[in-house]
Amino acid sequence: MRILLVEDAEGLGEVIQEQMTAEGHAIDWVQTISHAETSIHTTHYDLILLDLMLPDGSGIDLLKQIRQSGATTPVIILTARDQISDRIKGLNAGADD
Repeated sequence: MRILLVEDAEGLGEVIQEQMTAEGHAIDWVQTISHAETSIHTTHYDLILLDLMLPDGSGIDLLKQIRQSGATTPVIILTARDQISDRIKGLNAGADD
């Protein structure tokens, strides 16, 4: 499975990348929306793991852009936010979980 990880936190990104690689997955890790956009346009992904709070914008905005383009790639949101309203926004924007 080819996975795009969009996460700006170094420690968390490293742990996720190491674990997914150990599980046999190919993982591309980017830390900004602009790098994510480039990766999405040039590579087919089976899954996107998406942080909501990124240095150059909101993961929700990127998710909306992905869905508006017609892409159906599953997206799982990663966030430190614990508000139910944040979860609802993500699901309403097209996240799968």
